[in-house]
Amino acid sequence: MKQKDYSILALISPNKEGETVLKEALYLQNTLEVKLVILNVIKEPSFFERNFQPEETELAIKNAKQELTDFVRKVIGKEIPNNIVISVRAGDPVDVLLEKSKTDSLEFLLIDKSDSNYPGALTKEEVDKLISLSKCPVLTVNKDFGVPEIKNIAIPIDITQSTKKRLLWAQFLAKKHGAKITILSALKANIDVEKSLALKNAQKIQQLLQDHDIQCDIKILKVYNQDSHQVILEYIKEEKPELMIIRTHQESIFSNKNIGKFVSEIVHGSQLPVFTVNYTPNPIDSLFL
Repeated sequence: MKQKDYSILALISPNKEGETVLKEALYLQNTLEVKLVILNVIKEPSFFERNFQPEETELAIKNAKQELTDFVRKVIGKEIPNNIVISVRAGDPVDVLLEKSKTDSLEFLLIDKSDSNYPGALTKEEVDKLISLSKCPVLTVNKDFGVPEIKNIAIPIDITQSTKKRLLWAQFLAKKHGAKITILSALKANIDVEKSLALKNAQKIQQLLQDHDIQCDIKILKVYNQDSHQVILEYIKEEKPELMIIRTHQESIFSNKNIGKFVSEIVHGSQLPVFTVNYTPNPIDSLFL
């Protein structure tokens, strides 16, 4: 049977800063066995250029594509294989990515979240906008973090929200990387952990994952009298998971407010890769997972 042609899209600038992001994308492409689309978005042409000098824009895109091709070839050290596609668009990077998240049936987008000022870098506000509006998951990585081998995937959960979509992604990624999953369950009240719903809910999920032959640990986080995002960031600092999966657009017991703010704090408060799963169902998920 012919393998389905699944794709991930990585926003890459053909410069030193983009090299680590590209290596992260290549690592994931290899482990997930998918097609990789490498995209660079160049400056949008002016009204005058679009209407009176369209050939200048076409030439700029052609030259940018050649530059990106040469950059990718240099990083991988060989000719570009057929399962890597080079693409260049002119326009606003976030608008281009949002359009592609709607039309290209992508598994997820991969972007740099380092809030740097190199050509092609996204600002913190642009990263947040993309995460909030994307129709597919977004994996944010930091160009200064390196490319860690994924051994521990952390998932914050609580008893008030659905975990199905994140668990599907976590299960898939854990299987592909031979990684364990750590469930982070929130305990708001000052009660016995052993009697808490937080633990009982986490144990149900743990059993579900173990039934699928996935190693799973539970970490109960006491969030009362503390900033919600700080509890997660402290865990990240201490335990150093290689990946975290969180859900956007959902009320959370961790924050008591829209999780968009909570997600932003986690994404930008740590250098580790954060995989954000959108609340709106993406039809392709049922095929991929």
